Amino acid sequence: MLKTRVNSLLGAHYAIIQGGMLWLATAELAGAVSNAGGLGVVSPLAGMEKKGDPTINLTHHIIKIKDLTRRPFGVNIPLDLPYAGALIDLTIRHGVDIVITSAGNPQRYSGRLKAAGITLLHVVSSVRQALKAVACGVDAVVAEGVEAAAHTGIDELPLFALIPQVVDAVPIPVIAAGGIVDARGVVAALALGAEGVQLGTRFVAVEENEAHLNYKRAITRAGDTDTVVMGRDTRPTRCLKTEFTETILALERAGTNEAAIRDFIGYRTNRDAKLDGDLNAGEAYCGASAGLIKDIVPVQKVFDRLVEGYASILKQLSKKACPKRNNRRDRMSIETECWQALLPSGTDSRLTR
Repeated sequence: MLKTRVNSLLGAHYAIIQGGMLWLATAELAGAVSNAGGLGVVSPLAGMEKKGDPTINLTHHIIKIKDLTRRPFGVNIPLDLPYAGALIDLTIRHGVDIVITSAGNPQRYSGRLKAAGITLLHVVSSVRQALKAVACGVDAVVAEGVEAAAHTGIDELPLFALIPQVVDAVPIPVIAAGGIVDARGVVAALALGAEGVQLGTRFVAVEENEAHLNYKRAITRAGDTDTVVMGRDTRPTRCLKTEFTETILALERAGTNEAAIRDFIGYRTNRDAKLDGDLNAGEAYCGASAGLIKDIVPVQKVFDRLVEGYASILKQLSKKACPKRNNRRDRMSIETECWQALLPSGTDSRLTR
């Protein structure tokens, strides 16, 4: 696969990041992703009991992943968590190299993280947010389209509209997220100017994920219209269609106030669906491309498919876009020329094989 600034920034062989799924991003999952050549990410609530201590839980995962892999890994910290500051302190104390923040303004913590030598990525869903993140000194942004699972951003910009606009607006690397589950999505994201991708839902339906089998199977059985966005007026969230989401949508249509709806949703009910397997008791986060996920496989198999599919697509594009002009010309040089021709202007100066 093409090498970009993201590879150098993260120290990963592939510019592929595993989404920091709050209840699911355990050391076992992240370690498998890092060992496969991507960037595994652990989260503070992963596998935790409802009344557990997130700081103790995150400490456990950081220590454990260091035993599982010698390759780079990251830590996901949603800034809307009331104990986000304590989690930031914890990552610094444990010498974590990469932190990915979301759901808030990174300015409060970016100085401390950068002073500790930590590479900082921040999740954004608009050009405005991306520019603010740059002003805060982040090293890269994860631009997340409305196709993504979980919280999608109030502006609901689709990935094809979001990525090129963010790429044009910021000087730092842009990582695409939202609805990417296979090699076709990776190639499309790179063609739009992204220098890496983040996959979430695809890494739910893997053997190393602790998610309940009910949740995994629901993803593999989902069709193209089996996800829905609820909370559009408060906090847009994409989930699998279930009795739970129908209840929330009915409350929204009835004009129920936000405070009352919040009694039904949140991090704890999200655990009920993901880890306990009761899909009608909480939000079962799921990206819009779940219909492309048909099986539960090992993490390594996901990477094999991404890498092999990427190479196959490039060959197909080279045959379609490049006429045969010189039999002595090396096939790789033809593919490189065609690939660069498909990339946005100026992108090829940042990419090398």
